[in-house]
Order: sequence, then C-alpha cells, then structure tokens
Amino acid sequence: MTRTKTLAALFTAAAVALTLAACGTNKTDDTATDASTNEATATGETTGTDGDSTATDGSGSTADSKVVIVSGADPGNLDPQMSVVSAAYELAFLAYDSLLGTNAAGDVQAQLAKEWTYEGSTAVFTLNEGITCSDGSTLTAQTVADNINWAQDVENGSPYLGTFLPAGITATADNAAGTVTFELAAPAPFLLETLSNFPIICDAALADRSLMTAATIGSGPYELTEAVPEDHYTYVRRDGYTWGPGGATTAEPGQPETIEVRIVANESTAVDLLLAGDVNVVTTVGADGARAAAAGLSGVEVDALLGETWYNHAEGHPTADEAIRVALTQAVDLDTLASVITGGDGSRTTMLAVVPPTPCIYDATTGYLPTYDPAAVTTTMEAAGYEQGNGGMWAKDGEAVVIKFLYDSLLGTTGQAAAELILEQWQAAGFTVETQELDTTRMSEVLFGSGDWDVAWEPINLNSPDQVVSFISGPGVAEGGANFSSIANEAYSAAVTEALAKTGADSCSSFQAAEQAMYQAADFVPWAVRPNMIYYSGTTYEYVGHSQVTSIRVAG
Repeated sequence: MTRTKTLAALFTAAAVALTLAACGTNKTDDTATDASTNEATATGETTGTDGDSTATDGSGSTADSKVVIVSGADPGNLDPQMSVVSAAYELAFLAYDSLLGTNAAGDVQAQLAKEWTYEGSTAVFTLNEGITCSDGSTLTAQTVADNINWAQDVENGSPYLGTFLPAGITATADNAAGTVTFELAAPAPFLLETLSNFPIICDAALADRSLMTAATIGSGPYELTEAVPEDHYTYVRRDGYTWGPGGATTAEPGQPETIEVRIVANESTAVDLLLAGDVNVVTTVGADGARAAAAGLSGVEVDALLGETWYNHAEGHPTADEAIRVALTQAVDLDTLASVITGGDGSRTTMLAVVPPTPCIYDATTGYLPTYDPAAVTTTMEAAGYEQGNGGMWAKDGEAVVIKFLYDSLLGTTGQAAAELILEQWQAAGFTVETQELDTTRMSEVLFGSGDWDVAWEPINLNSPDQVVSFISGPGVAEGGANFSSIANEAYSAAVTEALAKTGADSCSSFQAAEQAMYQAADFVPWAVRPNMIYYSGTTYEYVGHSQVTSIRVAG
C-alpha cells in the first residue's frame, strides 16, 4: 500500500496559521500574551471581517463576523483521518471533535467524553449527551467505536494509526449507557493525551467517505460551506454546540460566525496581506516575520524541529551502510548548519518530540550523535572498505558512492542556504551528491512512494515520543507502514517496548535510551529547533497542542 501526504510536518507555513501556536512556548513581541492562560490577544482594530465585528445573534456569540487564517499549503485530502499533513490536520479541528481535549498545560479535558477511566490495558469513556453532527444525526458511542476500529484496520491506511492512535485497540460500544470501551494490546503511556489529536467523523461519512471530498460531516463547532482548492475554505459556526473541550460552546461573545482559511504559499505575500488588514493570522518561518513585528503586531513564538536528516536504510541505497551514515554525519558542522537553517534564531535540538505540551524533556543527542570531525571521515570510510578514487571521491569496488539528497522547499531561503552548506561539506569530504528541492506534496510522494532518495530533510513534529515510533521502526512503506526510511534498530525497538509498558512520564527514560541507540548508529539525525512566529491582528486565540477552535474570538 502506498501512502502519500502522510507526513506529520507540523512545522512551517504549510500549516494553517494556528497549527504550531498550538504547541508553542508563548512569547510575544509586546505585552499581549497572558502566559498564565496561554491565551494570545492581538492588538489593533479588527480586520478581515465583514464589517460588523461586535453584533451578536442573540446567543452571545458574534454574528456576521469573520476571521481569516492563512495556510501556506492546500490541505488536499479533507478526510480528517487520512492525512496528518499540517494544513489538513488543522482544518480537521474546525469541523471535527476528538474524544478528549487538552488545556494549555497539557492536562486532559472532557470533550466528546465527559468522564473516563484508564487502567492497565482497558479504557472506558462516557460520552456527553445530545451530541449532534452537522448533518443533523446523533453521534453515539457506537459511532466513536466504529471510528477507532476503522482506523485500527491497517488495510485502511490511516496515518493516525501508530501516531495519534496507538496500534492494537479494539473498541466496543454500549449505546444505552453511552460508553465506549477500549481494549489495548498493551498499555500506552500517553493514550489520553494522544486521543485529543484524533478526529471523530459521523456515521454518514463512515459509510461513505467520499462525502468528505468537499464537505465536512462532523460534530465540531464549524461546518465547511465552501471549498475552493488552492484558494480558500470557508467554515460557518454551528449554533447549539455545547460539548467542546472543557465544556466550551459556540455561544460565547466574540466567537466569529465565519472562519476562512486562505491559501497563500508565499510568506512575504501573506505578511503583506496581514499588514494591509486583509487577513487576521499568518505563520512565519523566515525573515518576513520581522516586518510584522516592526509593525507592532502581536506574535506567539512556537518551537518546532526544523532540521532533521533522514537516511534511507532500504536495500540498494548507499545509506543502508552505517559507515556511510556515520561518515556523512561526521562531515557536517551541525552547529553551523543549525544556525544557518534557523537564521540564527534557533539552536541544536536534544530530542525528537519538542512540540509543547510534551510529557518528556531530556537530552538524547549530546554524546551520542557522531561529532563533527572531517578527518575521521577517512578513517570511517576506509575501515568499511571504501577508497578515494579520481578527484578524491569515495568509491567501492570501482563504483562511485553517489548520494541523492532531497529537501523540502517550505524550508525557505534559509533551508536553501543550509542545503548549499551541507553540499559543500559533503563534497569536501569526498562524497558525490545529487541535490533536489521538492515541495511538500512531492516530498511525500517520494518518501512514501517511489523511495528514490538517500538523504532527506523533512521535519516531522509531534508532542510525545511514542507518536514518532511508527516513523522510525516497524513496517516500511511497502508493508503499509509509515517507516519510510526502513530503519531497523533492535536496541531502539527494545527500549520502546520497555517504554510502552510504563505509564505516563515514567516512560520517558526508556524513550530517551531508545533515541540514544538510534543516534549512535546515525540512523536518523535531528539537529535544529527554531521558534516559528505566528502573527495576528483583530483576533485572539488559545493554543493547546493544536488550534483550540472554540477559543477563537474577534477582538472588538
């Protein structure tokens, strides 16, 4: 089974502008952020509205008002359980609910479920009463169970399986009691937290998923009313919604009647629109954010991995050889590379799951990644039977070592500069490298499809270390899995097995050991984290790991 567009690349302007802020360390350019509540409030006049930002419809929420959010990429597939690409991931939470929610501190909240218990390998959830879907139907316990069981079927190819939904769950329902029971194949340390990322669809869409091609059929606070791919998506508020995270409703004062997600691929253009008052929210990953800051707009700082080097371990690729991976890593000054790709605003990362609220904080990289040592490259390569031929380039048995290196265009101008730097360092170390810049869609098609790559830069950002397991272990793409690099590190897998048998933060030390085993073999190299910025005007938001849709307000 071929998977495309399944990267959890929650890191750049590819996201709907709220995506990363959901995860972020909140640091504003002025005093507009209240860190105690994790709510960022924009200053200035309301922009991007229909002209009446304060009138209410009688229920308290704002009528005839609109918030315009810029997304750097089109979401593509609107089936919320078939893509975790950031643009699609963010749109999902406008129209679909999750079983549980989280607050800014990462604490689990009620959402579809009002009560729950989780002990050993059994979890029981009791649903709120009166939950309705956008098509007028009722969302039942059986609906939730059917969602879970559908995603658990590997033949359906949901990228949520193994990321935001632990594998091995069997769900059963009792509609009379309003309860759903999960039986897990093994305990999952962060089951409750990860369930807040899994969108639930309604019965009609479960029966015919083609209904979600240009529409939404969910129980969420907004409903899609217009879809113009590569241009915009319009969502209208659902009145009577009362089962949001922590009991949130759509009857709160200031809640916009309409949310428009506008596709603007060029960051400079997006910032121009923000400064002109044509849009409300823009995510920046490059220098254009400075213009928004200089204009006095509020911004939320959001940490995310930006530099991640993936090596293809599949048979027939030069990077299947550990010696090649180690040598390629030794040839690169990762400190300088991190400075270049982050524009001097980032730092080296110490772990994989950096998107707050993350349950684990540790340093798995220091002392475990191969260190920058160009002279050691020769020792590593010669010990593995390679020799330098014509022009000093590496070869084995008379055949040149050629590395095919791909990187995502959404890394921007700093990504291009970093790619040029690493190419110089690899060539100086004797490697022949073919470089290609691809957009995110094409990168996904290659990584999860053709497999025609050796080294790739494609950031994957998640909240907890268990969510990344399926990307770096287990079945490969050919077997229907997400392990697109075909990594098979026994020490990593053993430590993960140990971690998954623990509860909550008790698992963190085992996940740390798992990552360290992988870095020692240079199976995969994370090397740069950067705070992206989300700038906004005329609106307020709350961020909790993804956009908290029910917290969006028109500033009046």
